[in-house]
Amino acid sequence: MDFWKMNGAGNDFIILDDMAEAIPDERLGYIARVVCERHLSIGADGLMAVRPAREDGDYRMVFFNADGSPAVMCGNGARCICRYGWETGLAGEIQRVETPSGTVVGQRIDARRYRVRLNRPTRMEPDYPLQAAGKTWECSYVELGSPGLPHGAVAFPGFYDVAEERLRSLGREMRFHPAFPQGANITFYEITGPDRLRARTYERGVEDFTYACGTGAGSAAAALTLLGQVSGRTVQVDMPGGTLTIDVETAAGRVTDIYLTGPTNIVCRGRITDEELVLG
Repeated sequence: MDFWKMNGAGNDFIILDDMAEAIPDERLGYIARVVCERHLSIGADGLMAVRPAREDGDYRMVFFNADGSPAVMCGNGARCICRYGWETGLAGEIQRVETPSGTVVGQRIDARRYRVRLNRPTRMEPDYPLQAAGKTWECSYVELGSPGLPHGAVAFPGFYDVAEERLRSLGREMRFHPAFPQGANITFYEITGPDRLRARTYERGVEDFTYACGTGAGSAAAALTLLGQVSGRTVQVDMPGGTLTIDVETAAGRVTDIYLTGPTNIVCRGRITDEELVLG
């Protein structure tokens, strides 16, 4: 089968054309587990299949994590798939992408930068203290869309100086914390200047840190906007794979919209010949 590989600020994905809807979801989950394995196959944080729209979208995005589990949404994935939609003629400069948690609106800014309006927050608790590793952490809890994509945004000044394995262990503990019944993506952040954050996300489904997480960056910036710690306008979130820009709109003390802007990169296009898929 043919594929594209793309990344958005280092968050990387394999994209398949399934406009004929010929691949069952169970098979897609298996394909994701095989081809996302970095040492044995192509390698990626997740796999996306492009399918026909069911409602008023230009097309539908189906997402699977690297472990083969389905996910309801991915912010950087949505930006990449918007570029895919433009490059393949599926949609124009403004496009509507159907996801399991709602329709995402994407916009082409230039040849490589894309902006998406993330799924609207359905739960937003800026003050959500978390007990972990023997201390209480300043945390915010956010769910985007319905069903909600869960995020814990954890204030951790100086986290970049923490040993990698210690930070990974803490991210894993919080990702499975009882305070998050669905589990959660965990974004550690520190404020480094006016409207500027440094952040890193431990993603469920990947079960490790990724180079960037768009919904994690958006959730953290939105919570900090409500807390009055950032303005919500062109908030710069520096992640290991690059910088994402977040714009937050509010009304009556509530977040109404979160916009994510950042780079995309078409890494390669080709044909998957992985023999494990034949055996499976």
